[in-house]
Amino acid sequence: MAYDLAAPKEGRSAGAVVRYVLGVAIGIAVLAVLFGQRGELAAARHEVGHLDIAWMAAAVLAEGTSLAAFGLLQHRVLHLAGARVALPGLIALSLANEAIANTVPAGPALSCVYRYRHYRKRGASEASAGWTIFTVLIAQAISMSLLLLVGVLVAMLASASVRSAGIAAVGLVIILAAGAVLIRRDLVLRLVARLIRFSQRVTGYPRAGAGARVETALARMREIPLSPRSAASVILIAVVVWTCDFLCLLCAFGAVHAAVPWRGVLLAYGAAQVVGSLPLVPGGLGIIEGSLAVILTAYGTGHITAISAALAYRLVSFWLSVAVGWAAAAVIAYQVRRRPGPDPAPAAPGWPADQPPLP
Repeated sequence: MAYDLAAPKEGRSAGAVVRYVLGVAIGIAVLAVLFGQRGELAAARHEVGHLDIAWMAAAVLAEGTSLAAFGLLQHRVLHLAGARVALPGLIALSLANEAIANTVPAGPALSCVYRYRHYRKRGASEASAGWTIFTVLIAQAISMSLLLLVGVLVAMLASASVRSAGIAAVGLVIILAAGAVLIRRDLVLRLVARLIRFSQRVTGYPRAGAGARVETALARMREIPLSPRSAASVILIAVVVWTCDFLCLLCAFGAVHAAVPWRGVLLAYGAAQVVGSLPLVPGGLGIIEGSLAVILTAYGTGHITAISAALAYRLVSFWLSVAVGWAAAAVIAYQVRRRPGPDPAPAAPGWPADQPPLP
């Protein structure tokens, strides 16, 4: 089902490549602005060239824990959906997913397709696989909103303002709305089914067979239970994913021998992640670094220090993750070729008979 919804259609590849090229150009332009003065560029290079090895090792550990927690998040949601997929394989999948999402045109959509196929080959039904992708995305949005809200509140305590209060109120509304979607996802799935039928009437896509298959999978997804307690556990794991990534940023400050600007560092991190998630720029390249540097500078960090810390953080969270992720993708592809097998047949409508619902 997720493949039918997310797989790129013929004719869209050229547009995806254009967006990718434009995104890279924007990222390079942002970095060029950051390093607009030769003195700043030389100073940042000096600091990045003298990173503290112990703090960088801690940053790698924090980022590795974040990716492992993402594997655990998928494992938990699949377990709630009645699918049994080994955790080590999901951790490797998390590494590969990070590389695909950050470097391939239309990466976020293709990474969802990649995960969906992995779940299916490991025995998950269409409904379980699609439900897992949907639930993980919502849990990630809620957890990031929570961290961003905390960052805004901390910044407000340092310098209260009407603007900060307004941002906090908007963040709270987003969290409550996303939580309602997670608990009452059946309403969202019904809306998606109606949109698919509307698209069929207006455009003729998806085709009759694919549309019926998607609607059947959506109906099965609505029957998978998720209690408030289970939803809370999923959100908690998602918070751990983002928190460990945030710890990587804190370690980056230690790596460049700088003090952490506690008043605004969490707000800077959350805002940079939100801006970096815009689909135009692959992996937020240049945008995340620039956003971090600008906001950190606004909260008292020196310009050179802010740039250096942002670059050290991205050295681990982006470049190293991408390198390791593609290696993991190669290993997964090799294992699939060694043990080929068709996707399992779709389960009958309703909850799988051999797997009782979980709390």
